[in-house]
Amino acid sequence: MSKRIAFLSAVAFSALALTATVIAPASAQDKHMKSEMSGEKTVMVGGAAMFPSKNIIQNAVNSKDHTTLVAAVKAAGLVETLEGKGPFTVFAPTNAAFGKLPAGTVDTLVKPENKATLTKILTYHVVPGRLEASDLTDGKKLKTAEGETLTVSNSGGKVTITDAKGGSSTVTIPNVNQSNGVIHVVDTVLMPAS
Repeated sequence: MSKRIAFLSAVAFSALALTATVIAPASAQDKHMKSEMSGEKTVMVGGAAMFPSKNIIQNAVNSKDHTTLVAAVKAAGLVETLEGKGPFTVFAPTNAAFGKLPAGTVDTLVKPENKATLTKILTYHVVPGRLEASDLTDGKKLKTAEGETLTVSNSGGKVTITDAKGGSSTVTIPNVNQSNGVIHVVDTVLMPAS
């Protein structure tokens, strides 16, 4: 009898373990699947799902890869603008992209006395309108919110953005749709001429 109880207990325990696995808390991948099933096609950026129903700021604050960008946007006073109606196309540098700048650059830029320079650099990453990756054709010139131009290179499906100083940045994650525009994640900070 005790063997039968032990067997039934083992079966019951296994069933509970299987049930717990099936209804375990949702992982980021599960959330990604749920959002697609609800009609929202999300893209994972910095370990977080980017929801097309949320605006640029609401999504960016969840990306672990964009904490420097978010801090810079706050320091420049651009949060309200990027929460606005838009639409905007944002070339969003990752933390690693900011890390390529000379040591101390970011710390210097976020100081209140450098707000104008920071704003100029950040708005150089914003193009009015919604430009999907398919719109980023080879040789296309993009007029930024800052006023200067970016140049697109598109070769073999690899999109590179060249800034006014000749520096280039590669789009690593295209078409991260937002309610007020689209983000293209880039691997280098773009710099205006002046």
